Amino acid sequence: MSELPTRRSRRLRQSAILRRQVAETRLHPASFVLPLFVVPGRGVANPIKSMPGHSQLSVDELIPVVKEAASVGVGGVILFGIPADKDEVGSGAWDPNGPVPEAIRAIKDEVEDITVWADVCMCEYTSHGHCGVLKGDSVDNDETLPLLARASNAYAEAGADVIAPSDMMDGRVAAIRDGLDEAGYTELAICSYSAKYASAYYGPFRDAAESAPAFGDRRTHQMDPPNVREALVEVSLDLAEGADMVMVKPAGPYLDVISAVRSRVDVPVVAYQVSGEFSMIEAAAANGWVDGERVMLESLTAIARAGAGITLTYFATRAARALAEV
Repeated sequence: MSELPTRRSRRLRQSAILRRQVAETRLHPASFVLPLFVVPGRGVANPIKSMPGHSQLSVDELIPVVKEAASVGVGGVILFGIPADKDEVGSGAWDPNGPVPEAIRAIKDEVEDITVWADVCMCEYTSHGHCGVLKGDSVDNDETLPLLARASNAYAEAGADVIAPSDMMDGRVAAIRDGLDEAGYTELAICSYSAKYASAYYGPFRDAAESAPAFGDRRTHQMDPPNVREALVEVSLDLAEGADMVMVKPAGPYLDVISAVRSRVDVPVVAYQVSGEFSMIEAAAANGWVDGERVMLESLTAIARAGAGITLTYFATRAARALAEV
């Protein structure tokens, strides 16, 4: 008998088409959701220095970006609003003429075949940059819940397809679900940021959304990075309160959490490849340290392989184009 190996795994790696045929994880543009930052006004496109290729956009400038994403098969966009004025309670979050409701209506009127997700949190709208109403220097959980529900209803009325609360207040999914149901939006889906970690990877986002806290941090309500079992508790609570999808954020540094959640639930699992993940890849690519396109697709593949069926990513349109060229 020959001493050479009879099982040769390399046989299935010999060509690009064969590798694609035997791939265990497949990316598809429909699984991507593109985050966008919308501001008041017209003709506004303010580049975000820490996020190359992305800008704060007025609605008229945002629509072509959404159309481009839809044209290459991207499944959705998620909107973050930056209001003209901020106050202590973040009342701009439920203004029916605010940037997010206006953008939702415009997208629904002008773009086909793309879902519109509305992020729900107070941090972009409050003068202090925290995720809810303050009592002293702390966020008052229960006083914040009605405001989140009110904002969610404003986005629902504008035509959002998915409501995505990211605030990490206890009980917010139930409050939002009750508010939506009472207003007749019983069919509107909720994707809860169930396992949102107090991460250092959010830095560029806070520039983009102008939402850095004026003091302190968000560690009293966002999850502590060492914990995984706690994430499963958060997921279970949100599902019991009526969440239709659950999210892990960030994605790349928390692949183990994505996998653990996927193994426990039967609903769609979503992951957010956050601004810091995007910007680090872009910076390394700009310096010639990595092949940016390959790292982009490899990172997205890892997130999907861990168990995410949907990925929020700033690479959404670029990745969709890259997949079409494979």
